[in-house]
Amino acid sequence: MDALLEELEKLSERGNLSKSLDDVQKTIEILVKARDSIATKPSSASITLAKLQNPVKQSFDNVNNDLKETYKSLGNYSKALDKKFKDKPLPTTDYDALSSQPALINRAIAMHLLREGQFSVASTFLTDATAHTAHGALTTGSSNPYDTLEHDLGIDSLRSETLRKQFANMYYILHELKNERNLLPAIQWASAHSARLEERGSNLEFELGRLQFVWLFMEGTAGNKNSSISQGQRKALDYARREFGHFQGRYLREIQFLIGAMAFSPNLEQSPYGQIFHNNCAWEELANSFTREFCSLLGLSADSPLYIAATAGAIALPTLLKLQTIMKEKRTEWTTQDELPVGLAVQIVSIYVNFLQVEIPLPPAYRFHSIFVCPVSKEQTTDQNPPMMMPCGHVVAQESLMRLGKGSRFKCPYCPGESHPRDAKKVFL
Repeated sequence: MDALLEELEKLSERGNLSKSLDDVQKTIEILVKARDSIATKPSSASITLAKLQNPVKQSFDNVNNDLKETYKSLGNYSKALDKKFKDKPLPTTDYDALSSQPALINRAIAMHLLREGQFSVASTFLTDATAHTAHGALTTGSSNPYDTLEHDLGIDSLRSETLRKQFANMYYILHELKNERNLLPAIQWASAHSARLEERGSNLEFELGRLQFVWLFMEGTAGNKNSSISQGQRKALDYARREFGHFQGRYLREIQFLIGAMAFSPNLEQSPYGQIFHNNCAWEELANSFTREFCSLLGLSADSPLYIAATAGAIALPTLLKLQTIMKEKRTEWTTQDELPVGLAVQIVSIYVNFLQVEIPLPPAYRFHSIFVCPVSKEQTTDQNPPMMMPCGHVVAQESLMRLGKGSRFKCPYCPGESHPRDAKKVFL
């Protein structure tokens, strides 16, 4: 990766086209001057054009020389990219789980565009998606499988001005919060939705008020360290008296903590309150919290599902590519459309295990549901095959339990305990 970053740095340094633009501008000025000279004195056209030949040629040579360095750096960077990220074929399978769900894919794309604030692009995409699918169905002469496409896509809701205004409002508030350090729009929004935020157990409204207190406190404290109480402290204290009253039930200790900081004002950074008043990440953290709560009230996740799915897929690709290579070498096949054979994927430890599901570790942020893999069958449990806990405390999948017990008492595969299948309890994840 270091070599790639080094080439990128070189490209940034040599890819500056300002010198080329200057040479082009000089060429334009020479040509304009020659044109004006010929217009003023047409009889001197031949002489003027003759004199023009060498300067123009020199200008073009200068531009070409400037671009050579850029092309060279671009070529080196492309080679470094190809070397680092080698072109490999994507995993292929006869079963495509998404091919029968175009409406869901289109909805995910449209919602992603809306969430990113690309309202005009989302509108064009939705129009093209419905027009294309409807046209394709009509030309085939078969029954139209997209009769309910607008319903499946939820186009009415995606095209509604209400939803767009909601997202536009969210981006306006985030802009004010992150770029302008203006908390008032966010505070007003949280106040207007206070009841719903309270139902969710959200701390957003108080967090906004606390950061506003800190901002007021710090704004007028700088340069006033010698005075007993600064202008900023007065503003913060007035704000606390005016706004923190209805927070005392849940956040009394936090409010006392904020007010107590005034006693340490001359040396606040080294005081126990420094982590609150000198937190460089506070604004970014609060912006993320606001986005999460805003989307939650709309019934949406904080992050785009399309982005999460694409990122998780990119993380999984190396494992799947390696798996496909091993399958070809060992001539193994998929046993079912829902099962991923490991084959020799455990080649690392020199153990050959046929037809196991591949477990791909994802970062904690991409884990949304608890899962359980049966230690006997090595299969992930499902609603149809739930995890079952035996009286001894060990857990296996229901199908494994039935195979072990066969309707009678059996010994636990992991301890000496004996039990009957009917004694097992279903585990809810």
